[in-house]
Amino acid sequence: MSASGGAKAIVAALAANLAIAVSKFVAFLFSGSSSMLAEAVHSLADSGNQFLLLVGGKKAQREATPQHPFGYGRERYIYAFLVSIVLFSVGGMFAVYEGYEKIRHPHDLEHWYWPVGVLVFAIIAEGFSFRTAIKESNALRGKLSWGQFIKRAKAPELPVVLLEDFGALIGLVLALFGVGLTLATGDAVWDGIGTLCIGILLIAIAIVLALETKSLLLGEAAGLDEVKKIEEAVVDGDTVTGLIHMRTLHLGPEELLVAAKIAVQHDDTAAEVARAINEAEARIRAAVPIARVIYLEPDIFSDTEAAKGPDPKATPGGPTPTAEH
Repeated sequence: MSASGGAKAIVAALAANLAIAVSKFVAFLFSGSSSMLAEAVHSLADSGNQFLLLVGGKKAQREATPQHPFGYGRERYIYAFLVSIVLFSVGGMFAVYEGYEKIRHPHDLEHWYWPVGVLVFAIIAEGFSFRTAIKESNALRGKLSWGQFIKRAKAPELPVVLLEDFGALIGLVLALFGVGLTLATGDAVWDGIGTLCIGILLIAIAIVLALETKSLLLGEAAGLDEVKKIEEAVVDGDTVTGLIHMRTLHLGPEELLVAAKIAVQHDDTAAEVARAINEAEARIRAAVPIARVIYLEPDIFSDTEAAKGPDPKATPGGPTPTAEH
């Protein structure tokens, strides 16, 4: 899956959320609806989140330094994780608190046409933003389901915008539901219930985002398609006769580290081995352009050693060797 920052989707979401946030705050001031206040804070938090994604994308473009020799590609993961924290704390927890307070101390809505009008406007604006995010994502999604796309995408921006916009649309429907029932029944408790549901929804989305971004921060391997392409590219059957083992790691959405032990002929000269490594690296980069950092270790393939299987003590994250006394 190609990694794209989805800048167009981020900018569209930022513009929509800023306009929506202003309109919701105005509607809250005129109506006193807690659903509108929760939705206004939600849109404000979303605007800040899109700004964080843009900042993360900009910082990730910095050149590598001696202190950070693999560059700053993971900045995008860090800022995406911050988005989940903001969505949980500023958006979700605030809405839960506001809904609880409104249920305990309900008060009548004033100028009901303000929240209804703003909610309709917000649904249209969020729908435009969501449509842009879907269009940007479809170019990368291929045959994957939406759940698979969000789980497997190495670039965090599009999944974040998709989930935020989806959550915003559902939240607007919940707010409209709360305001509508309040007007129909004359009981303002429904406005508080709508607000509480918005908070629970935002917290659920924030948890999903945090879990997916945490996986990216820990370091994910290349996708199955990329691994297959690398395995096919590294072996030419002449100078490189086999792939003994390989590890891949995303240094960022658009930067992949490949480390492998390759089998060469036992009677190859040093010059021939060096040439084989250089040619194998070129084939890997041609097959998978994001494989920018490649380390290949030549070795002589041994059926006896291969039969032993991998050494768990030599595997990152494997068991710690027991000290001998």
